[in-house]
Amino acid sequence: MTLRKLLLAAASLILAPALVISQDEGVLLNPVDIYKPLVDSWPVYSGDYTGQRFSALKQVNQSTVKNLTLAWTEELTAGAPGGGGFRFGGGAPAQVIVGGEGSGEFTTGNSANIKGSILMIDDVLYVTSPDNVWAMDARDGSLLWRYFWKTRGGTHIGNRGAAMWNNYLFFETPDNYLVSLDARTGEERWHVEIADFEQQYFSTPAPIVIDNHVLVGTGNDLDAPGFLQSYDPETGERQWIFYTVPMKAGDPGLETWPNLDTARHGGGQVWIPGSFDPETRLYIFGTGNPTPGYTGAPRPGDNLFTCTLMAVHVDTGEMVWYFQTSAHDTHDWDSAQTPVLYDAVVDGQPRKLVSTAARNGYFYTVDRVTGEHLLTQKFGTYTNWALETRPTGVVEPNPAKEAIIPGSLVSPVEGGVVNWPPPAYSPATGYFYTHERNGFNMLYLTEPDPRGSMGLGGKDRVQIGSMPSYLVALDPLTGKAAWKHEWPGGGGGGLLATAGNVVFTGDGSDNFAAFDATNGSPLWHTRIGNPSNAPQTYMVDGRQHVLVAVRDRLYAFQLY
Repeated sequence: MTLRKLLLAAASLILAPALVISQDEGVLLNPVDIYKPLVDSWPVYSGDYTGQRFSALKQVNQSTVKNLTLAWTEELTAGAPGGGGFRFGGGAPAQVIVGGEGSGEFTTGNSANIKGSILMIDDVLYVTSPDNVWAMDARDGSLLWRYFWKTRGGTHIGNRGAAMWNNYLFFETPDNYLVSLDARTGEERWHVEIADFEQQYFSTPAPIVIDNHVLVGTGNDLDAPGFLQSYDPETGERQWIFYTVPMKAGDPGLETWPNLDTARHGGGQVWIPGSFDPETRLYIFGTGNPTPGYTGAPRPGDNLFTCTLMAVHVDTGEMVWYFQTSAHDTHDWDSAQTPVLYDAVVDGQPRKLVSTAARNGYFYTVDRVTGEHLLTQKFGTYTNWALETRPTGVVEPNPAKEAIIPGSLVSPVEGGVVNWPPPAYSPATGYFYTHERNGFNMLYLTEPDPRGSMGLGGKDRVQIGSMPSYLVALDPLTGKAAWKHEWPGGGGGGLLATAGNVVFTGDGSDNFAAFDATNGSPLWHTRIGNPSNAPQTYMVDGRQHVLVAVRDRLYAFQLY
């Protein structure tokens, strides 16, 4: 018997008792538990449905955070089993399950880059990168199992995480499959294709489970339409599909495009998971840029529903309201940030609100029940692309700030004042925490003919100067900064807020850092590198942990 067969046999014997015990414990995550406020676990992309990334844990607080120390660290190996599928250090080898529709010819190698949220359920961490899922013991980071997907290819820019329903785990692949695994063993249950690979779609978002719906988004950088879909978590059958651009005569928003054909090739991809309001049954999410991305001449009009905050009924997929954050975008300023749901008093009346800090440098607050606009406020210090704000709250773009042949000086840069890393909100302080990255581009039109500027082509850009960037706490009712902390390196990764009045994030200069949520004072840092995902927190054996990834390595901290 070969060494590899011996290892496989040993792994199955060692794993079997543990798996039987896990199965006897019953359901790992009842879908109704996701409705509860975020406390000990991290069961969904944002922790809970609000998008706040706010934990009620407070062992780590303004006074104790200085005592955080490393509990464990673990480097993750990706790729096919022959490239490092077994872990020997500190324990038994872990099983690697292989699936996928690819031939094995296309591979991204053995390196992992963790860019998404990590679920923590029942003391197990579920970690993803493109084509890979790891289940790890939250106590010490030891590997329990790994799933590897043999891909057909596609764009492997990142994976934003997994979702759980009862005992089943769900994740998306770059070559456009929704895959369902048994979360206890890593064995595949089924996989279904969610987008056309031949049309160059590629799928990066974390699925979101709401009751018996698995919501999935996908992306495309050419000229295909964006859409949100819902699948049955038990069978994998599609329940509904919602297109983010008009697809037939009479569809809402068609009047904002020159014709139906242009609209049907108009983009509006669903890149990032949204938030959910249980009272209204509305799933609220943002959409991406129109196409062509930088040449607006062939698509005059506002180009709905690109760069838009949207609300759809989770049981039907029907749109209830929308608010466009960038009309007729010509800079690739997606509105693909996870929106934040919260309650507040406005003019003496309680309101149910949703806010987003958009990539274009503007902050928006609307009523999450009706979509009524309440606030538009510039928060990017140097943002200069707008002419005015319409009475509707939509910002009017300045055509002189589009890509032109002699070049235009525009802020923010192509990546935006913010990008995909998620913000945070604290009900304790009432502040919305986000990065503010500032800069200028000289933006040149290199292809005046729209036929040669598909997708994000037809332009060139040169970044100019060095502008200060900040960690900022915004008052979401005014859009004004309560405090700012200037970054030496521009900030990095997403944010986490806690009931201990601490905000965690990266500083862009290789430090993972903690700040006082009330005034922005630095409280603690450790030089582990720039975080590649947003930090998270949870409780293990009565001790609060803070977890963050730096590319292929996880770092878990606790108080000593």
